[in-house]
Amino acid sequence: MRLYDLRREEKMREARTWVIRSFHPQSVEDFLEIMKTEESTYVRMVTSYWDMAASFVVHGAIDPDMFRAVSGEMLAVYCKVEHMIDELREVQNPSLYRNIEQVVADWPGAEEIMGRFREYFESMAEQGA
Repeated sequence: MRLYDLRREEKMREARTWVIRSFHPQSVEDFLEIMKTEESTYVRMVTSYWDMAASFVVHGAIDPDMFRAVSGEMLAVYCKVEHMIDELREVQNPSLYRNIEQVVADWPGAEEIMGRFREYFESMAEQGA
């Protein structure tokens, strides 16, 4: 239960909002440039949270159905880096976001959900949000 409480912590909420609204790397170069800014704290906080949470599913500590019922945000975060994940692993860490990737791979309908997130993020970008 504490895992879900962590999402409500003030700094984490701020980080989650920034990642969803403002983190839109189009390339590994974009990602690496963001990681040189103060906002890298937000990216690391949110992605490490979701990778840790996903690890609980991967290792059987949380029921996958229960996790999927309340963790759609993880899909939104992952779809922001999925298109460059192999390149990121080459320059960052070979196991980067592996737990997230595994949970996404086992998530029924994940591709459709992430497709809707991508459309939403594109419309936000077009509107200058």
